[in-house]
Amino acid sequence: MAARPPRDFGSGPMWKNILAQALPLTVAQAVLLLYNVVDRIYIGHMADGALALTGLGLTFPVVTIVMAFAALFGMGGVPLFSMARGAGDDEKAGRILGNSCFLLLCSAAAVTALCLIFCRPLLFAFGAGEASYAYAGPYLRIYLCGAVFAMLATGLGGYISAQGYPAIGMLAVVIGAVCNIALDPVCIFALRLGVRGAALATVVSQAVSAAWVLRFLCGRRPPVRLQGGNLKPDGRIVKDIAKLGTSNFIMQGTACLVQVACNTTLQRFGGDLYVGVMTVLSSVREVFTLAVTGMVSGALPVISYNYGAKRYDRVKQGIRFNTLAGAGYTLAAWLLVVLLPRVWVSVFTNDAALIETGSAMLRIYFFGFVFMALQFAGQSTFQALGDAKHAIFFSLLRKAVIVVPLTLLLPLTALGVKGVFWAEPISNILGGTACYVTMRCTVYRKLEEKSL
Repeated sequence: MAARPPRDFGSGPMWKNILAQALPLTVAQAVLLLYNVVDRIYIGHMADGALALTGLGLTFPVVTIVMAFAALFGMGGVPLFSMARGAGDDEKAGRILGNSCFLLLCSAAAVTALCLIFCRPLLFAFGAGEASYAYAGPYLRIYLCGAVFAMLATGLGGYISAQGYPAIGMLAVVIGAVCNIALDPVCIFALRLGVRGAALATVVSQAVSAAWVLRFLCGRRPPVRLQGGNLKPDGRIVKDIAKLGTSNFIMQGTACLVQVACNTTLQRFGGDLYVGVMTVLSSVREVFTLAVTGMVSGALPVISYNYGAKRYDRVKQGIRFNTLAGAGYTLAAWLLVVLLPRVWVSVFTNDAALIETGSAMLRIYFFGFVFMALQFAGQSTFQALGDAKHAIFFSLLRKAVIVVPLTLLLPLTALGVKGVFWAEPISNILGGTACYVTMRCTVYRKLEEKSL
């Protein structure tokens, strides 16, 4: 059977090119989310599910650190890769892909070793107690043993979609998720491994996904293949990948910082119940954010390719579509959360106290969710056009400058523990607006000048 040729990003309506990329990637994002969500659903319905769910939530900052390095060296190279292909330089694109893989392997080894060594002090610094550590520690140690698979699957998957094969990238995630869904009940309940079983199922599933990604990129189908000779580090390429990927790293890294601030503050003002509530709310948020991240992931290589080809009118069309589609979706998502909060919380737990408290906090946490579309539209445009300076600044602004201080300070006011949940919507409104307005006044205005 002949291989289907890759999509040409330089022809056809931009919205069609973006949707052709975004739809399979959104499915992939949804399935990727199942890695974590299915674990949380099964664990939340164990006999001691509320405490186990709290323990799982305490591992999120470390898992986020792992994925931050995948974003730094994986997604940091995708815009550069797409620009090189748009300019017709496939040889350079191949070196970018090889260097990205090399950086992912090195960072995976370092992160795994350090986190395993400091597992216990890290979890206690993130808000664990002896009871919750009994669940968090075993889960995290097993997960870290397979961190390299998660980083390769996530970091290199973008290079498949960037070459016009989003469906192949989607299949890599789907295959892994099917394994995860099938293995979870067996490992957690049948083998009576509990949270250890959830971690084991996740590691095996990520290994399957990584094998699929590597098999495709090393095969004959992609225009630019992963070749051993390109794994040799090139100082200039490494610097460029790290420079542009820093914004992705900061977005993930500051998310880790926010999780730590939330867990420790919630533990202080509300106890284990509120840490469990934040675990559930974060899961609901991930579900509703995946379509926006899928759209952004689909648009990024299309916009970068046309920017590299100097098709500035098409770049502007892509940015406009990205913004409008994201705003429409996030508005609809916010309405669903406001109208049916108990439904979403109940998916993750059957604990009555967790459902009651979580439903009330969910309405607060999602207030102003539509402004997330502005943050994603502005941030992705800076990344797609190689504007690392603004991408890094706005990655820091929303999380490190706004969310973390508010998370620590608002509970000291009359809001009490509710202040932790108000920090997120306030940051969405302030950070999202600032990011989008700056994008329109800087890089978008330059595009208009170049297209004259």
